[in-house]
Order: sequence, then structure tokens, then C-alpha cells
Amino acid sequence: MPERLTEMLMDTWTPLIILWIIVLPSIYMAPMNQSQVLPSGSSTVLKRLTEEQRVLNRSKRGWVWNQMFVLEEFSGPEPILVGRLHTDLDPGSSKIKYILSGDGAGTIFVINDKTGDIHAMKRLDREEKAEYTLTAQAVDRDTNKPLEPPSEFIIKVQDINDNAPEFVDGPYHATVPEMSVVGTFVTKVTATDADDPVYGNSAKLVYSILEGQPYFSIEPHTAIIKTALPNMDREAKEEYFVVIQAKDMGGHMGGLSGTTTVTITLTDVNDNPPKFAQSLYHFSVMEDVALGEPIGRVKANDLDIGENAKSSYDIIEGDGMDIFEITTDAQTQDGIIRVRKPLDFETKKSYTLKVEAANVHIDPRFIGGGPFKDTATVKIVVEDADEPPVFSSPTYLLEVHENAAINSVIGQVTAHDPDVSSSPIRFSIDRHTDLERQFNINAEDGKITLATPLDRETNMWHNITIVATETRNHSQVSRVPVAIKVLDVNDNAPEFASEHEAFLCENGKPGQVIQIVSAVDKDDPKNGHYFLYSLLPEMVNNPNFTIKKNEDNTLSILAKHSGFSRQKQEVYLLPIIISDSGNPPMSSTSTLTIRVCGCSSDGIVQSCNVEAYVLPIGLSMGALIAILACIILLLVIVVLFVTLRRHKNEPLIIKDDEDVRENIIRYDDEGGGEEDTEAFDIATLQNPDGINGFLPRKDIKPDLQFIPRQGLAPVPNGVDVDEFINVRLHEADNDPTAPPYDSIQIYGYEGRGSAAGSLSSLESSASDSDQNFDYLSEWGPRFKRLGELYSVGESDKET
Repeated sequence: MPERLTEMLMDTWTPLIILWIIVLPSIYMAPMNQSQVLPSGSSTVLKRLTEEQRVLNRSKRGWVWNQMFVLEEFSGPEPILVGRLHTDLDPGSSKIKYILSGDGAGTIFVINDKTGDIHAMKRLDREEKAEYTLTAQAVDRDTNKPLEPPSEFIIKVQDINDNAPEFVDGPYHATVPEMSVVGTFVTKVTATDADDPVYGNSAKLVYSILEGQPYFSIEPHTAIIKTALPNMDREAKEEYFVVIQAKDMGGHMGGLSGTTTVTITLTDVNDNPPKFAQSLYHFSVMEDVALGEPIGRVKANDLDIGENAKSSYDIIEGDGMDIFEITTDAQTQDGIIRVRKPLDFETKKSYTLKVEAANVHIDPRFIGGGPFKDTATVKIVVEDADEPPVFSSPTYLLEVHENAAINSVIGQVTAHDPDVSSSPIRFSIDRHTDLERQFNINAEDGKITLATPLDRETNMWHNITIVATETRNHSQVSRVPVAIKVLDVNDNAPEFASEHEAFLCENGKPGQVIQIVSAVDKDDPKNGHYFLYSLLPEMVNNPNFTIKKNEDNTLSILAKHSGFSRQKQEVYLLPIIISDSGNPPMSSTSTLTIRVCGCSSDGIVQSCNVEAYVLPIGLSMGALIAILACIILLLVIVVLFVTLRRHKNEPLIIKDDEDVRENIIRYDDEGGGEEDTEAFDIATLQNPDGINGFLPRKDIKPDLQFIPRQGLAPVPNGVDVDEFINVRLHEADNDPTAPPYDSIQIYGYEGRGSAAGSLSSLESSASDSDQNFDYLSEWGPRFKRLGELYSVGESDKET
């Protein structure tokens, strides 16, 4: 430590000594009768002027002046003398006082007001503040008046090597590809030193590696780290820990140093081929395995990672290249072997395959290291399984004529058990595909027969499903679709395409085409339809019409003469025979209706009705219709008059037992009589038409104009039922047009408190002669009218 301090002091004090050698002689030896400015870079000597010069010239400063330096981090028993200020106005007496102001004046820097000596009172740190700007001035000690203008000067803090280098961004992480050549760039580190980079070597750094050799090296001045060994293998060692040192003072002894760490990771390159874990693989599979189902996995290991470890698998040799396939699992990088085509134990029991694994991404730099692929052998054994029956064809197409006989054989399906045991097969029809049960199948030999007649015109195709089942194992079932096409036979006669009605003009000409008709046939012959048209034998020589066959398979109806008249004959019927060209031919007779009509001069039909050209009484058709309407009106009036007379002569009271008209309303529930307040809805009596006390009769037409009395209008929300019934009874008593039609309601129970007992007619005696209605008059005024009516009836019977 003493040696280092001595070295620091020598580096710092050398320029300071030179400064005092230059400055002090200028201060004390300058002649008083001269005034000049020294060259730039040296001290300036200003002297006091003579009185004459002060009168003739402007006053100049008389400071002895230069830049000052102070050593940082210096501490001793006494304050450090930084420098001395002196003016040539000072004759050596004590009348001049020196004043110091500015950065740190009075605290860090103190001036002797008599001598001008400046001392540093504290330890200074250049890294905190590198220079201080101060102002000095000479004043009269007695009056404090300035003798010279103030002047600025700078005190610079001189640096010493007191800061070690630092790696601000450390620790570092870097990567470099494995197998890189020597000198491959890895990364660059940077250290900083807070000391002055201009003065001395305090901030001059040199880099070196403390740990990490011989794998890496670093450039001393640029701090670039490079690889130092070739072919470093990531698979052998992936990560390296390197310690870097930065030393100031150019790396010389006594310099300060700092360190950092750099973690260097080798990144992967594809320098390793895939390798199967074993050279032979064995798998077994059932013969009924589903297509696409995996049956085994193989794995080729690759020491590389990521994209460099991806491999693709392929079958390059073997007797099952078209039966099996191999794909790559993207997650595990396994080779998955799957079935492409159905297996059959009875046909082939084992397969041998040769599979290859190859890298997907190959680095051309390492292609010379050998093929980046590997092969392995795979043996697959097929195991027997109980298989369902196999049909001889995947689908069947059968044809049958629509006139085929019941139980005739349409076709046959065949199936067999592929297993060695060869179980017998039974056939059946899936009735969900043959809901009408039109077909049957022989369970033993698979012959399909017809169960019901067929009609091609109704259904041309029938699609059914045949089921084959092993007799020894009913769970083994196979199905096959069978399409049955119904072939056409000539079993339908042709007929008119539509109901034709022809119109013939009275002013038509001979040979004029009246109508063109066409025919249709439900059958479908191979060569198309060809129809023959003819008239009935008895109509061949008819004098009115003839027919003509057209080339488009239609028929034209022609008139033989002119002069047709609606008065003579309005409608003609022309029977036409239509025959087809089938074997045997079919024919039918269709009748064409020809109506004679009145037409305009250009042949447009106007009217087809019969008109009387000559009427016997010389009246027009309109007058005849008016007369007919009057006759009908008179008949209606007569009928109405007779009907009214009959109603007027009918008696008010119906005496015949057979003419009793009763409206019987029957209920399944039993009423509660007077005590029953829930069985009858009182709202039914609240008829809006009866609020005013009048309800007209609608069952008969009265012949007398009856004006009823105005009854008491009940309050809508509070109806007095007793008063309401009395009003209606009064209206009925005074209405001579109202017959005594009864509305009877039957109840099985009249209530415990009823004084009348039961009114049910079911409990009455069998004959009307046994009934006595005199007791009705004893029930009070409410039943008075009813008693009078029945009493009149009894008296009439006795009479």
C-alpha cells in the first residue's frame, strides 16, 4: 500500500511542481514598470500603472493568474495548499484584502485574505465533481471598496486510480452452435471505469479470461469472446461457465480489476443420425382388426433435439407393403404401424417388413459424416378370429317382369364362412326394408321368390337387404343390399291424355280440323309408344266426322260437311278406338264430345247454348224469363199465406198426448234442491234482453201485436231472483201467443228442507189418469198458473 500511494503521489504532484516553478517567479520577479500579457498557456503578469498611464490608458487587472489543480482523495494533517493569488497593487502592506466566492468557497476552499493563499479543507472526489469555478477579488481592507474588478478562475480536481472497472450488464448469457470452428464469434462484454479516461491510465482497461480455457478466448482490448477449440459437441457437454476479468492501468501491476461471468450454451445442429433401439420387432394382430387401427410402434432415437431430431418412417421392403403403412407420431416421434387393407388368417398368417427412419432436416455440413437414417425389421403375425359370413358380391341387381307368378324365383344370393370351421349360413330378409312383404328368401340356399304381385307402374324399383347369419354363432352377421328392378309388360291400354271436348262452328267448312287429341300409355316399351286410332265399325261410315293419324302420334278430328245446326243437334259423341303396338296389343275406346256452337265470321266461338229462333207466341227470351219469374213469386206468396193460416188456426193448448213438446235437459249429476246453491248458476238468469222486462218469443210467429208491461228492472249486480221470476211469469200469463211449452229438469234429490218433495216425473205413476194435480194450488202463488194448466187438462180429458 505505501508503494502504491507513492506511485499515485508521483503521478499527481509532478505537474503541480512544474506549475509552481512557472508561476512563482512570475509573481515575485515581474518588474513594476512594465505591463504586458504573456503568451497563451503561460501566466499573465499585470502590474500597477503609473499615474500618467492611468490618466491616458484604461485600468487593467494586476492579478498574477493561472489554472489551479488539486489532488483528489488526498487527506493529511493540514489543509492542502491549492495556489496563491496576488496583485501588483499590493505594496506589501496589510491594506489589501482578498475575497473568494463561487463553488465551494468558504466550505471546500478557503483563502487567506492577507496572503491570497487558497487551501482545500476537505477530501475531494473527481467522480463527484471534476472542477470548481470560483471568483477572486481584491478590496480595500478599511473601506471594502474593490480595488480591481472580480475575476473567475478554475480549480480542477486531479484524478487518481480509485475506481475499479465494473460490468454493468453482467452476468452474460450467450449461445454458439456446436461443432463450430475455432474463432467463431460468441459474444462481446463491456466494462466501465469511473476514473478519468483522459488523464493517465486509470481508465485504460485490458480483458482476460480467468475461467473457461481452453474452450474460449477473449480479445484483450475489444472484449470479444470467441471459440478456442474445434468440434465442441453439445451431446458431450452443453453448457460452459466462463469468468472474464477487466483490469485498469493497462493491465499493469497496481491496477484495479472487476470480473463477470458468461454462461455459454452450445446450440444443437443435426450431427447425429437416428438409431433404432432394436433391430427386430415382433407384433401380432387379429385378422378382424379395423382398417386404420394401429398394431404397433417402433422408435428410432436421435441424440439431437428439436427439429434436428425429427424423423420420418417408411416401409421400404417386405411382403406386406400394400397391406400395412407407417406414420410418424408428431409428439413422441414414434413410428406407428397401421392396417391399410383387410387381413385374412386363412390366406396369409404372417408378414415381414423392413422399415426405415430418416432425419427430416439434414445439415449439408455434416452430410459426409454418414447417412442420417437407420433400418429395422418388423415381423407381424396374423391371429385367427371368428369372422362374419362373406357374400359373393358386395351388391346384387335382380330383374323380374311385373307379371311374374307368385312364388317364382327372382334370383339368388350366396355367402360363406371364411373361417376354417366353415359354419353353415342362414339367409333372411330385413323386413324394415320390405315392409309390404313382397319378397321371400329360402333360408338354406338364398333363393329370392315373389310373395305378392308386382306393378311396374306403381313401383319400378325395390331395394331390400339380405342378412346372412352363422348357425353356430348368431352374433356373426353380414348384410348385403339387393336392388330388384321390375320389368315392363304390356298390361295397360292407351287412353286419351285428357278429357277432350271439341267445339264445332255452325259455319264450319268441310275438312276442317275440329280437334287434335293425343293418347298416353302407362307402359314403357323399349322402342317408345306408337298408337293406332280407328272408329267403331258402326261409326266408320258416319256422315258427319272422320279421323286422320298425324306423324307425331296424335289424331286429328275432321268435319265431313258443313251446315251443322244447334237446333238440329247440339252435341255429337264420337267413339274412338286407341291401340298400342305391344305384344299382345292393348286397346281402349274413348269417346270424344263434339259440341255445336255459334261462331263469328273468323271462327271464334261465341255461344254453345240452344236458342229458339221462332217462338210460338212471338215473345222474346227476356220476356219469357220475366213471366217465369212472376209465376214463381206468386207461388211463394201462396205458400207463405197458407203457412200463416195454419199457424193461426192451431190451438193454444196442446191436448193430444202425442203432441206434447217438452225440452228435456238431462244431467248426470244430481241437484240439491232448494238447499243446493252451487248446482245452478244464477248468472244464467241475467239475460241482457230481459233487463227491461221484455223477452220476445222466438219459437213461434205471433199473429197479435203484444205490448208487455214494463216490469221492475233488477239491479245488474244484485239480482232479486224472486222478483225476476214473478216478472217472467206475469209476461207468460198475459202472452196469448205463448203455448205452455215446458222445460223439465230432472233431479234425483230435492233437498231435505223441500216441502214439495220430489218433482221427478220418473217417480210418478205409470198412467196420466192416476195423477192428481190439485195439490199444486196449495203450494202458493208461484205454482198457481201451473195448477190451472194441469187442471184444464184433466177437465178436458173427463169431457
